[in-house]
Amino acid sequence: MEDNKSDATPAIPEGYETATFAAGCYWCVEAVYQRLEGVHAVTSGFIGGQVEEPTYEAVCAGTTGHAEAVEVIFDPEKISYETLLNWFWRLHDPTQLNRQGADVGTQYRSAIYYHNETQKKAASDSREAAQASFASPIVTEITEASEFYPAMVSHQDYYRINGHANPYCQAVIAPKLKKLNLEE
Repeated sequence: MEDNKSDATPAIPEGYETATFAAGCYWCVEAVYQRLEGVHAVTSGFIGGQVEEPTYEAVCAGTTGHAEAVEVIFDPEKISYETLLNWFWRLHDPTQLNRQGADVGTQYRSAIYYHNETQKKAASDSREAAQASFASPIVTEITEASEFYPAMVSHQDYYRINGHANPYCQAVIAPKLKKLNLEE
């Protein structure tokens, strides 16, 4: 039994919106979005699969169909959905199918999970515009958001808690934040 299972994503303040992105390891994606002004909360978890209440181990084994993803609660008065999309294209390589760097498998796919038709159109328009920045075709899925399952508590806020001690954080996340000029 996972005794440190996260029960739910944070409450969404009135007027705030939700965006959901998959771009490889959720710790990497979480660390970027947490640093953006106007982002209220970022929750790491799983989306897009066929199993209810998937465990991290099952998702990593590739048996659930879920992607590692983040749910971003943001204030559209301070940061637009389009700006979040622009960061999405910058924080990973959307031309890699089912992988990001050394992380390989469908759970590491590139995907945008839209919550309404406005987000769907913005995501599609953004993908089309982003293609000009990449020599290879973008393979990012744009899919309607389904049930989002928060990851274990020990997987939340991972870089902030473990960034200086964990070798993965130092080898993968820290250089990404430096490249994007988001170091704390």
